[in-house]
Amino acid sequence: MNRLWVRLTLAFVAVTLVAVVALAWVINSSADTEFRQYLFRQDMMSQSSFFDDLAAFYQRNGNWNGVEQILSNYDMPMMMRGRGANAGQGRNHPPMALADAKGIIVYDERNLALGTLFSADDRNAAQAITVNGTVVGYLILGQGVRATLTPIDQAFLDQLRTTMVLAGAAAIILGILLSLLISRTIAAPLANVAQAARAFAARDWNHRATVQGADEIAEVAREFNQMADELQRGETLRRNMMADIAHELRTPLTVLQGNLSAMIDGVYPLERSEIATLYDETRVLGRLVEDLRELALADAGQLQLNLQRVDVSKVLRDMAANFAVAADAQQIQLNVETRESITVLADPDRFAQILRNLVANALRHTPTGGTISVQCAMDSEQSQFVTMSVTDTGEGIASQDLPHVFERFYRGDKSRARESGGTGLGLAIAKAWVESMGGKIGVESELGRGSRFWFTLPRKE
Repeated sequence: MNRLWVRLTLAFVAVTLVAVVALAWVINSSADTEFRQYLFRQDMMSQSSFFDDLAAFYQRNGNWNGVEQILSNYDMPMMMRGRGANAGQGRNHPPMALADAKGIIVYDERNLALGTLFSADDRNAAQAITVNGTVVGYLILGQGVRATLTPIDQAFLDQLRTTMVLAGAAAIILGILLSLLISRTIAAPLANVAQAARAFAARDWNHRATVQGADEIAEVAREFNQMADELQRGETLRRNMMADIAHELRTPLTVLQGNLSAMIDGVYPLERSEIATLYDETRVLGRLVEDLRELALADAGQLQLNLQRVDVSKVLRDMAANFAVAADAQQIQLNVETRESITVLADPDRFAQILRNLVANALRHTPTGGTISVQCAMDSEQSQFVTMSVTDTGEGIASQDLPHVFERFYRGDKSRARESGGTGLGLAIAKAWVESMGGKIGVESELGRGSRFWFTLPRKE
């Protein structure tokens, strides 16, 4: 079964088994050897006269010359008495080696290492021989030799092995249980995210994953929920956009159909004024279709831009001249504040259209006697961006509407009356154009105290 928790459990169990078996083998091997060596050393230490004789020999002679007579004739089986059935058989004892104070072997029972140095391990295992507190030599028993065990000693080793087997079995069982617990704990939050994904794919837009588990898994759940929020929001916008497009197209089409039907039936005369009215409605349709086309190209990253150096002050003065009549008609003061010799890298036509959209929007929402200020500013001469802003003293925007003002077809007036705004695409198009030219756009507003729309454009490529 190719489940994550199963694979994790098997991996943990395998690691536990290998660790327990390896540890048991090492402990069993070393325990047997070390226990036998310990018993033999105890026997050696119990024969203190043996070491006294060696110390006395060195004290008499001042060196180890002739010590082999003592070592070869010493009654070794006596030291092993009581250690099993083989105790007392002349040569059934570990081979001995004696080294001087420098670690040079002066006696080797098997004559295999005479004249060589003790290794570090040998010196650590050797028993020091002292004369008047000074080490004069080292006596060692060969490694790997096992003393013969009594039944009591053998029973102790057997009990030790049994205890290790039981401890190993308990460790394995505990390891399996912990492996199951840990693997299920890790896999359960992932399964929860997978279930949420399946529910979301089945268009249960409100389903979200529970944030739980380790930090990394909880982060996956949080990112999934954020993605789900964005997808749900996008789906809602898509549905609203389809409804809004149908609404915006229906109005001019209804006017066209009604007027044409009236002309056909003879209700309206076929006069130039009536044809002009129909022509105006076709222009509304054409503008709506062109706006939607611009937005679609911006979304696809295929918006064609004619980027060049643009004089900001000239664009602002031209815009002010174009809106001067409309501002005077509404008794609104239109102010332009700019600096000479400020250029940006932009598409001149779209740059001018962005300003027109923002100023037209400000005129629409500023009452008689209000003020609209258009400004151009830079943080410093070294700044890479120029900030343009349109500030009005109009009605302002409600806080709940601020996050949505740049969305397509969004208007604070839910009735969508044309007197309170256009199609709801102007700000969305302005945002798409600004971002396509490498800038940013935003809004600051307080209900009843006016609004400030701003956008930035780069000075350099």
